[in-house]
Amino acid sequence: MSHSYNHNHSHHNHGDLKGRPLVISIFLNILITVAQVIGGLLSGSLALLSDALHNFTDVLSLIVSYIANVLSQKKASINRTFGYKRAEILAAFINASTLIIIAVILIIEAIKRFQNPQEIESNLVIWLSLLGIVANGISVLLLKKDADVNMNMRSAYLHLFTDMLASVAVLIGGLLMKFYQMFWVDSVLTLAIALYLIWVGYDLLKNSFKVLMLFTPEDIQVKEIVKELQQLTEIKNVHHIHIWQLNEQEIHLEAHIDFNKDILISQFDVVLHKIEELLYHKFEINHVNIQPEFGKCDSKDVIVQD
Repeated sequence: MSHSYNHNHSHHNHGDLKGRPLVISIFLNILITVAQVIGGLLSGSLALLSDALHNFTDVLSLIVSYIANVLSQKKASINRTFGYKRAEILAAFINASTLIIIAVILIIEAIKRFQNPQEIESNLVIWLSLLGIVANGISVLLLKKDADVNMNMRSAYLHLFTDMLASVAVLIGGLLMKFYQMFWVDSVLTLAIALYLIWVGYDLLKNSFKVLMLFTPEDIQVKEIVKELQQLTEIKNVHHIHIWQLNEQEIHLEAHIDFNKDILISQFDVVLHKIEELLYHKFEINHVNIQPEFGKCDSKDVIVQD
C-alpha cells in the first residue's frame, strides 16, 4: 500500500509579481519601435531597423510575460491540479527562443549590408538611439528587482537590457558615421548585437528547457540524497526516485522507501516528517511524495527508473 504526502514549505518567500512594470515597459517599447522603424526607413540605417525589430520582439515578449504572470497566479482546479504554475517557465522559453531567432535574422541582414554598404543619415540615428537608451533604461530599472528571482521576468529583463545595449551600440555607430563617414560600422554593430543576443539567449533557453523537460535541478545530486536518507535508522533502502522543478518556487521529489521493519502509519508519519525536514533544509526540496514499502519484491538497486 502506498501513501502520498505533500510538504508545503516554500524556499522562496516573495509575493506575487506586479504587472504594472510590465505594462509600462510594453507601452515604452511600442513607442520606441514605431519611432525607430520610421527613423530607420528615413535614414537607411540597418542597425536602427534591427534595433527596431528587436524592440518589436521586446513588445511581444513583454506581452507573453505579462500573460504568463497573470496565469501563474490563478488557483489550481480539478482539471488543472497544478494550476498555471508552469506558464512563466514556458514564457521564458518562448522569449529566449525569439532572442536567438531574431539574432540569426540580423546576422543574415548584416552580412548582406556589409557587402553593399550604404550612406546613412546619422543625425536621425543618434537621436533615436538616445530615445531607445532612455526608454529601455527605465524599463530595465522597473524589472530589475523581479528579474533576480523569476525566470519569466528575467527573460523580459534580458530582452530590454540587450536592447538598451543595442541602442548604445547604434549611438556609437551614429557618431562614427557622422564624424568619420564610417558607414560600414552599421553592419558591424548589427552583427555584434546579434551575437550578443545569442550569447544571453542561449543560457536562458537552456535553463527553461531543463525545467520544462523535468530534468533534475543541476545543484541537486540524487546519490547524495539517497545517502543522506539511508542514514536514518528506520530506512533500509531508497529507490525509484524522481526529482523535478515545477517552477522557480517548487522542487518536487517522489521515491520508494523500504523500511527495516513493518511500522504503523503513525510511526511512518514521524519518519516522513524527518525526511521532509532533511530534504527541505539541506536540498531546498519542498514537495515530497513517498511510497513506503516493507518486504516488497521489487528492484532495490534501481535509484532512478522511468
